[in-house]
Amino acid sequence: QVQLVESGGGLVQAGGSLRLSCAASGVTGVMFSLSTMGWYRQAPGKQRELVATVSTGGNTNLADSVKGRSTISRDNAKNTVYLQVNSLKPEDTATYYCNLRSIITPGYDYWGQGTQVTVSS
Repeated sequence: QVQLVESGGGLVQAGGSLRLSCAASGVTGVMFSLSTMGWYRQAPGKQRELVATVSTGGNTNLADSVKGRSTISRDNAKNTVYLQVNSLKPEDTATYYCNLRSIITPGYDYWGQGTQVTVSS
């Protein structure tokens, strides 16, 4: 059973930084390395939105809202993906979710439970 566990969220002042981590268990290293990893977020009353993805080859895609102040990275040896967000803004307040999506197995698509990020002004 695949489990994704996010950590690193919390309360931070505007202008601060956070590093979120997502550790995957119940997945082989090979399957993890053959999965696109992503971070999404959902603010109260809003739809879940893409924050960033990192492909199996390490290519990254960042939402315009975080581009220039965020980095997504992965460590296949640890089955872990990270999201570094700098210069945090109150509008970054949301629950951040990790996603694992296989590029070789349709339907192999898992979500974590989320970690709360609250940015105070």
